[in-house]
Amino acid sequence: MISTITELDRIRAECRSLVTRRSLMSAGIAVVPVPGADVVADVGLLTTLLPKISERFGLDHNQVAKLEPHLAQKVLVVASGMGNNVIGRMVTKKLVVRLLQRVGVRVATASVAKYVPVLGSLLAAGISFGAMKMVGNSHIDDCYETAKSLIGA
Repeated sequence: MISTITELDRIRAECRSLVTRRSLMSAGIAVVPVPGADVVADVGLLTTLLPKISERFGLDHNQVAKLEPHLAQKVLVVASGMGNNVIGRMVTKKLVVRLLQRVGVRVATASVAKYVPVLGSLLAAGISFGAMKMVGNSHIDDCYETAKSLIGA
């Protein structure tokens, strides 16, 4: 379990770097002019990325299940209070699709943009990068605040 703000800050920085790398992967896939391929790839990327972030903060499903009951309950209450339904839970494709629906306008715009030669693919890559970065960094922020509440800072 994380015990200091310094350790928490280090983990947040590592996770932001991880999100940037995955966002670049998402952008690279979005350049491919095959409608829908980017959405399928983003679901796959987020299905592995979000649990990895939660795990680094000590907040994935298995780690929360091993906490003392009052701490596990606190994790779920703090996370749900922020609107996060990923922390402390199993991450499924269905859950990731719901997250992507929150940024649905961006994802739809990226898919449609692919029909515009050259510039459309570049626009789709930028939108895909931004959407992935937004979802990943939002999850990092929620994990950070939840973990911070557990160490009493």
